[in-house]
Amino acid sequence: MLAIFSLGITSYLIFFANIVGKESEELAQAYTSVGALGTSTKSITQNNSQIKKSMDTVLLKTNFGNIELTLLGSDAPKTVENFVKLAQSGFYDGVRFHRVIKGFMIQGGDPLSKDLAQSARWGTGGPGYQFADEIDPSSALYKEGYKRGVLAMANSGPNTNGSQFFIMHADYPLPPNYTIFGRVVSGIETVDKIANNPTDRNDRPIKEVVIEKMEVKN
Repeated sequence: MLAIFSLGITSYLIFFANIVGKESEELAQAYTSVGALGTSTKSITQNNSQIKKSMDTVLLKTNFGNIELTLLGSDAPKTVENFVKLAQSGFYDGVRFHRVIKGFMIQGGDPLSKDLAQSARWGTGGPGYQFADEIDPSSALYKEGYKRGVLAMANSGPNTNGSQFFIMHADYPLPPNYTIFGRVVSGIETVDKIANNPTDRNDRPIKEVVIEKMEVKN
């Protein structure tokens, strides 16, 4: 089990390395280089004119409220295709946000989180396959970075995308190792409610946060 010993860099190295179920040494080293946690809450629509238009929107209906996401199909076509396919199949219905870190991000998409009996394994599940990253560090999207409201894929290393994703609660200087494929267009207050939900020392919400239904709109 993970323990949060303080609010300093040591504790954040522990949970920052765990955006996915397995620690990432590369990610922890990157955090060391960028320093303390950022808490900027710039508008999630800032610099949208520099970002390519999306083709789909997705509505996450949760027990904390709704979150509407626009998907960046021009920037990450394979990632968006995968996300839409899973959403339309009902894959995400009943999935929990299993990791919540206030001032950083909320993470979900693990099918194992539908089953309380599998709670020890939450954060390790996926759709049964993996696919490649779609990351262009030189693009406007990645120069803008992982801002509040950004939707990105969680992974356990390069080219290990599956079904898990995270939504940024605040601006954070992550390295460009996670495919960005969308952003919140409405319901950021729901993200705030989820992020403000008390968690245990493993960053699991005390009050469960469930995606009751995910709907795709073209």
